[in-house]
Amino acid sequence: MTTFPSPGDVSGEVADGFGDVRDAFAEVLAAQPGTGAAVAARHDGRWVARLHGGWADGARTRAWRADSIVMPYSVSKPFAAVALLVLVDRGAVELDAPVQRYWPEFTAPATVRHVLSHQAGVVALDEPLPTEAFYDWDRICRALARQVPSWAPGRGGGESALFFGHLVGEVGRRVDGRSLGTLLREEVCGPLGLDVAVGLGAADRARAVELTGLDDQPFRSRVAGAPGSLRRRAVANPPGAFDPTVVNGERWRAAEIPAVNAHGTAEGFCGLFAALLEGRLLSPGLRSELSAPQWSGTDAITGSEATWGLGVGVDDDGYGMGGTGGSLGWASTAGGYAFAFVTGSAGGHERSDAVENALRRCLGLGPVP
Repeated sequence: MTTFPSPGDVSGEVADGFGDVRDAFAEVLAAQPGTGAAVAARHDGRWVARLHGGWADGARTRAWRADSIVMPYSVSKPFAAVALLVLVDRGAVELDAPVQRYWPEFTAPATVRHVLSHQAGVVALDEPLPTEAFYDWDRICRALARQVPSWAPGRGGGESALFFGHLVGEVGRRVDGRSLGTLLREEVCGPLGLDVAVGLGAADRARAVELTGLDDQPFRSRVAGAPGSLRRRAVANPPGAFDPTVVNGERWRAAEIPAVNAHGTAEGFCGLFAALLEGRLLSPGLRSELSAPQWSGTDAITGSEATWGLGVGVDDDGYGMGGTGGSLGWASTAGGYAFAFVTGSAGGHERSDAVENALRRCLGLGPVP
C-alpha cells in the first residue's frame, strides 16, 4: 500500500499497482471549481484506493479530511432501500404485500416491491408544500399517503427523486417503530462500520462538506426539467432540494430526507456495495432480488432508459446509483469491485467515469459500459 501524505491536493492511499487511480483522481480534483472530492474502491476483499482532497468549504478555509462527510444526493437511495430490506429479510415485511398492509392511510394501490423499484408512481405531490415540510416527516408522509399516483403502480417506472426515502422509511417505521435514520444506523451502518448517516447530530454536522456549484445556471436548468413537466413537479415541491442555502444548512443536515440527504465518506458509501458483493449483508436470495431487473423502460422522471432493481439501478456490469451533482456508488459484479466517488462540487458524471476507468484499467477490465 502506497500512502500519499498530501502531494498537491491529494491525500490517502492506494494499493501497489493502482497508482493510475491516484493520478486520475488528482486530475479530476485539480479541475474542480468548488469544494473537493473523495474516492474509495475495494476489490477481492481489500481496499485498493482511499483518496480525498480539495476544500471542504467554498471559502477554502477547511481542508477535506479523511473523515469529512458529504451529501451525494441519490446515492442515498440504496442505503434507504437496504434499511427496509433488513426487515424484509427477517420476515417483518413482504415484498409483494400492498403498502396499505403496513401503512393503512396510503391510498396508491402499490406493493412494497413497486415502491422499492420506482414503479409506485408516487413521484410528485399535487399539494404545494413549503421548504419547511422537509423538516416534518409526518407532514410529507400525510401528503404522500393521499397522493394519486402519476401512473398505475406496476404499469410504469420513474425515480421518486425526493420521496423514495419517505416511502420506504414509513413502511419500516410502521412495522418496526424506528425512523429510517435510526434503522440504518443500528442495523446497517453501525454493524458494518460505515461512516454514513441520515439525520446528523451536531458533531457530524461539523464534519459536513459544503456543496458548491448548485447555483450554476446550466446545472440548475438540467436538474429542474422543463416547466410543467413531471420532472419539474417531482423535484421542485417542496422547493429547496437544490438550493445551496437550504442543503448546506443545519436544519437540512439534521433532518431525515433519506432519498437524498445521507452524508458520509467515500469509504462509507463504497462499503455498502462491498458488503453486498462480499455477502456480508442480506441473505443470498434477497441480494439477488436487489440486483435483479424489476422494471425496464423510459424513466418518466429522467427521460432516459433505465432498469431498476430494489433501490438500485441495474445494468450488465452491476448495480448502484448515481447522484445529482456527480457522485456515484457502484457494485461491479462483472469486475468484482465496489466503487464510490463523492464530490462537493456539482457537475457531471464524467469525473467518476474517469476515476473508475482508471481502476478498471488497473484490474485489466475495459471501460465503464
